[in-house]
Amino acid sequence: MIFSAFLISMNIPGHMTAQSWEFAKEKEGIRIYTMKVNDKPLKAYKGIAEINAPAEKVFALIENVNNTDWWDKSLSQIKVLGYEKNRFARYHLIFDMPWPVSDRELFVDAEVTIDPVTGTRKITAMPLRVDTPSPKDMIRISEYRQTWTVRPVSSNLTQVTLEGYVNPGGSLPAWIINMFIVDAPMNSIGEVKKRTSR
Repeated sequence: MIFSAFLISMNIPGHMTAQSWEFAKEKEGIRIYTMKVNDKPLKAYKGIAEINAPAEKVFALIENVNNTDWWDKSLSQIKVLGYEKNRFARYHLIFDMPWPVSDRELFVDAEVTIDPVTGTRKITAMPLRVDTPSPKDMIRISEYRQTWTVRPVSSNLTQVTLEGYVNPGGSLPAWIINMFIVDAPMNSIGEVKKRTSR
């Protein structure tokens, strides 16, 4: 769980060249895939699961940044900078890392889209640009993109996809970060499933 908070995210930015998804793991109905990005040392990932709950209920949990007790335990601070339900959220995260790893911070700009025909809902998050420098003992995450997709299959069945890529920066070896790449979507989707399933 130490690194999974960094990895709760990252859809592939458009300037990257990606290969095909490879199946990595399945547990409790959650399927995880990883993908090598040609010009990056870190892998992207995607998690998919079906949840026995209405899409509205599932999305309400994921979308509400004022209810984050299910987020990763390494998050020491979450400050909401702006929020309008079903439209956008902007927030600042601080990740408390064990010594000697420097703490990380991340400013997030998340936008919500809802397809009125299919009922599919998406939250796409990327770094929020700020002018203030990071504290000297902290590293700011700048390579980040996250997409949650919540698609209704039926009135009481929902498909959830979490797709992403993130670079936590600093001197952490890529092979260590890639070791935890499967845990991020597994843990995040697992929490959503546990809190919304009937």
